[in-house]
Amino acid sequence: QVQVAESGGGLVQAGGSLRLSCAASGRIFSINDMGWYRQAPGKQRELVAVITSGGSTNYADSVKGRFTISRDNAKNTVNLQMTTLKPEDTAVYSCNVRVLEPWGGMDYWGKGTLVTVSS
Repeated sequence: QVQVAESGGGLVQAGGSLRLSCAASGRIFSINDMGWYRQAPGKQRELVAVITSGGSTNYADSVKGRFTISRDNAKNTVNLQMTTLKPEDTAVYSCNVRVLEPWGGMDYWGKGTLVTVSS
């Protein structure tokens, strides 16, 4: 099967930077979109950034200009470089990987990594 694992979360002061990494492993033929989502306590999970297999990107309005998503198709990894962090960025960040199957795409999720931004 496919496993997804995130790393890089931690505690950072407002205005600081943090880099999250995600690696997919297992029985993978091809990966389409890869993305980062986040969920704060008591709130709905939201899309932070997504990158297609061709490198096209989309960002949530709240992180545009501050976050950068990138991927390495050869390594099946996706990264999220976060800069100018704000306390409202505090959340559990989860990596999503859409893997191609003969019948379509299937989503796999990591367990999440906690990002805490202090004032």
